[in-house]
Amino acid sequence: MASNHPYLSAPSREQALHALYEAAELEHCLMCTYLYAAFSLKSSVDEGLTPAQLDAVSRWRRAILQVATEEMGHLVAVWNITVALGGAPRIGRFNFPLDPGILPAGVVVKLAPFNVATLQHFIYLERPAGSAEPDGEGFSADRSFVRGADGPRLTPMGVDYDTVGQFYEKLAEGLRRMVDTYGESGALCGTPELQLTDADANLPGCKRVICLKTALAAFDAIVTQGEGAQENVEDSHYRKFAAIRAEYQALLAEDPNFVPAFPAATNPVMRRPPRPEGRVWIEDARAIATVDLANAAYGLMLRLLGYAYAVPSPDPDKALAVDLAVGLMRAIAPLAERAARLPAGPSNPQCHAGLSFIALRDASALPPGPGARRYFIERLQQLADAAVRLNEPGDARTAGAATWLARLAQSAAQGFDPDRPAGLVQAPAPAIAATPPPPAPPASVEDGIERVEGEKLTLLFESKRCIHARFCVTGAPTVFLANVQGPWIHPDTVDVERLAEIAHACPSGAIQYRRRDGRPDETTPPVNLAGTREAGPYAFRGELYLNGVPAGYRATLCRCGASKNKPFCDGSHHDAGFTASGEPPTGKATDMLAMRNGPLHLEPQPNGPLKVRGNLEIVSGTGRMVARVTSAFLCRCGGSKNKPFCDGTHATIGFVAD
Repeated sequence: MASNHPYLSAPSREQALHALYEAAELEHCLMCTYLYAAFSLKSSVDEGLTPAQLDAVSRWRRAILQVATEEMGHLVAVWNITVALGGAPRIGRFNFPLDPGILPAGVVVKLAPFNVATLQHFIYLERPAGSAEPDGEGFSADRSFVRGADGPRLTPMGVDYDTVGQFYEKLAEGLRRMVDTYGESGALCGTPELQLTDADANLPGCKRVICLKTALAAFDAIVTQGEGAQENVEDSHYRKFAAIRAEYQALLAEDPNFVPAFPAATNPVMRRPPRPEGRVWIEDARAIATVDLANAAYGLMLRLLGYAYAVPSPDPDKALAVDLAVGLMRAIAPLAERAARLPAGPSNPQCHAGLSFIALRDASALPPGPGARRYFIERLQQLADAAVRLNEPGDARTAGAATWLARLAQSAAQGFDPDRPAGLVQAPAPAIAATPPPPAPPASVEDGIERVEGEKLTLLFESKRCIHARFCVTGAPTVFLANVQGPWIHPDTVDVERLAEIAHACPSGAIQYRRRDGRPDETTPPVNLAGTREAGPYAFRGELYLNGVPAGYRATLCRCGASKNKPFCDGSHHDAGFTASGEPPTGKATDMLAMRNGPLHLEPQPNGPLKVRGNLEIVSGTGRMVARVTSAFLCRCGGSKNKPFCDGTHATIGFVAD
């Protein structure tokens, strides 16, 4: 054991929290450096790549982004352990480049574009213990130093380590000593409801830490997945980066002029640096505006994550804060890519700009309650307005960022109730009352919805949502005339109550109605349900909101990944040969929910799963209970081995969907 190990004296909770804060900073910094390199990669043949090179670079980008996502999972695991010890997680970090002493001398962390040296640096950071991998050129420490001190200290001291795996071994050893001294309940005395779980975020580290075993399992998962993993561990970060290196070298041998990335700045900064060494000052006006917006979004993401850790489950603010934080990273990505393609300015003509990931001076949690909610609503609207000003015609990246930020601002305005006092869980929103339609001709089509006026109700049919379940043409054949020319819907040919029942049976929500006889319209289902159809879509029933927009009470959403009308099913699962059981095994939390209805938010994640937020019972095709959840990520790429739940396969198969 190194002489400067902080746990040589009696175990101290302060020392443990101090070490966990460094672990959080390290994981956070690694995530940012990996994202920065990925955002610098080229993305089309128009940017100087051949089709074969583009195929390779696209795969590298997916692999690096997956590693960055896993680093985010590691960060959540460290935060959860911090909370389990009774602490508040360290959300912020130091700005790039890090000053000496923040980390050991051998662990250099800085923002740099993807190239041979940067990739070798990533391999070095993730290397297993005992590896002979050298660091990348230009990444050696400016000076050698020792951080610790001999003998025990009351004041927390940093420790030295050669690999990240060794660092986590020391953390695990210290945690064991705390449990030996104070007992498991005394050491792990934090509030479990403050932690993030897989119900809040679709990340591998989102597992609640409730005992020594779960804490040590989290440390072990971090090491095994990448940092300090043994060379024979498949799919580790080390192996991923080594595989990219092998392919990169082969492509360079074929074409020595192959340049896979833009020359983004090394350690970009947003103002004239008082210490310019190792930094690039961004001066170009377009680059400044782009990086400024991206940094502001990143800072808000940190605040939202801090807030999520201050709000106990099951407060809806917690899940919404996480959703908005993840959404902000989606908005940041196109801005960061754009920055890497813009000039840095006249002082540094040799390189481009880049996202500087400026950390707030203090990213600690805002006090839960009305003030924080108003802050998030206001700030997201400010970012959305700035994105509109930044948007340039024909620029897909600024347009994408503007779309995402507008959506997030809308979600915040709808989801955060600034008038609800702190600590009171929000009651379900009341059912949305439909207003009678204005006078209209017997049949009309508007926005793809066919409207047919009957004596006692108006029938609405939205063809793009129809999955041809045939409940209509078999249950009311005189109303719905299949395969005819001209008018095909005749609502007055059956009793109005029977027709309402037929509409309720339509699983896709393609058929809806508005009563004209004073009777109530369709009401909110008493239980929110999601059925898994055999080799087919999800059938949702509830008070549905799709990306924050009311979507009726019924919908069938694609789970095969092949629909051309995502997120809705269009029947493509038949032609795609999709196979998936409609009878998945009973699994996640089957205890009865405290509330079984209420708003059900459906939010397709770009290139990823379907995020579901709200009270929900997932059932098989025959109605058998599969799971009861308040938040879940459901597979929509068709590849998960844990259907209906996402297992991350979308990232490895290159699933693409809005």
